[in-house]
Amino acid sequence: MLTTTSNPMQLETVLDHIFAIRRITRQDQRLLMSTLLSKEDLNEQEKSQISRVFNALQSGLIKVVD
Repeated sequence: MLTTTSNPMQLETVLDHIFAIRRITRQDQRLLMSTLLSKEDLNEQEKSQISRVFNALQSGLIKVVD
């Protein structure tokens, strides 16, 4: 299980985990949101990664589980 830290690689780690298991749990969602909210600004790469998650969710490549 992933834990929330102030590591600059945290967002990438959370997203890698989501894509590796091809699902997003409530815990993953909390980690993703807390990581995003802890950042003052997102760069273009981070924005692209977030869009990739939403696109994968919409196309069914990632499943939402409890």
